[in-house]
Amino acid sequence: MGNFFPRWSNLLPLKLAFCLVVLGLAVACAMAYYFTPKYTRVGYMPSQPVAFDHSIHVTQLGLDCRYCHSFVEESPHSNVPTTQTCYNCHSVVQKDNPKLAPVHESMETGEPIHWVQIHQPPDYVFFNHSVHIARGVSCQRCHGQVDEMETVYHAEPHSMGWCLNCHRAPEKHLRPQREVFNLTWKPEDEDRETFYRETADLAGLSYEELLGASREKFGFEEMDEPMSQREVGGVLKEAWGVSPPEGCAGCHR
Repeated sequence: MGNFFPRWSNLLPLKLAFCLVVLGLAVACAMAYYFTPKYTRVGYMPSQPVAFDHSIHVTQLGLDCRYCHSFVEESPHSNVPTTQTCYNCHSVVQKDNPKLAPVHESMETGEPIHWVQIHQPPDYVFFNHSVHIARGVSCQRCHGQVDEMETVYHAEPHSMGWCLNCHRAPEKHLRPQREVFNLTWKPEDEDRETFYRETADLAGLSYEELLGASREKFGFEEMDEPMSQREVGGVLKEAWGVSPPEGCAGCHR
């Protein structure tokens, strides 16, 4: 009796198995690449009950971050503004603007404005805002250029790898504590003499000792040469003794 199937069909199961393995690997690679915070979080921009334009309030009017986020220097968590905070200005400024109706309604009813939280670490992650701010990490590092945003969105992935990159090289992101809330600060804008006099006290050294050690380490000759992030961050890292945890217990407690 003749064969019902041609000879090449003997290899068909192996070919199908190979295709399934390749397809499975492709799906796994796609998930590993695209199902990460870089793609699932970055760009998240929900509508808020009150349209708050940071570019107007911060850049044009010069409002300090701490006016609305008043506990950020003292608390592990950054607070959102209360209705009274908004009403301090808008009881007078543009009080008849229909966009501010939720603010007036909240004041009348006592019901808080239900802001949509954008940056929210998972419950298993411990993050302390006040610690980072006290060591010269700016809002802009984690939240992006908020002062230019009409509507705030998730600008950075906030993944474990992203956090560890900063913990492994904090000097790339440190700035003088007085400039933490200045979202347009650049290291080249620093006055070297002022910077070293301020930092010498933190390092427990004299101005001359710190300046001499840094001159040798960072290779600048003239005091009026522009400062670099490498120099600013490196000096502050040593002065503050910054040594962020890289182990699991640092963030998972």
